[in-house]
Amino acid sequence: MERDRAQRATKLIGELRERFEMLTERERQVMQLVVAGRLNKQIAAELGISEMTAKIHRGQVFRKMQAASLPDLVRMADKPGITNIKA
Repeated sequence: MERDRAQRATKLIGELRERFEMLTERERQVMQLVVAGRLNKQIAAELGISEMTAKIHRGQVFRKMQAASLPDLVRMADKPGITNIKA
């Protein structure tokens, strides 16, 4: 059972890594800020983009990562080897 659990965890990490690699550089920046708890307005100000653009990038991050919620996205980002994001 332990071996099966480890294999499933390895498979999940591989899938998450593939999803993360599909993100553009800007989407990765937005993801880092979203996971850190920033609001769209704060993300826009920090990246020098409009709030609407930040909202669109945020939506793309959730879609590409297949995250149903913010806590779901944070758990994904927290997996070892997925990102270098520190919340």
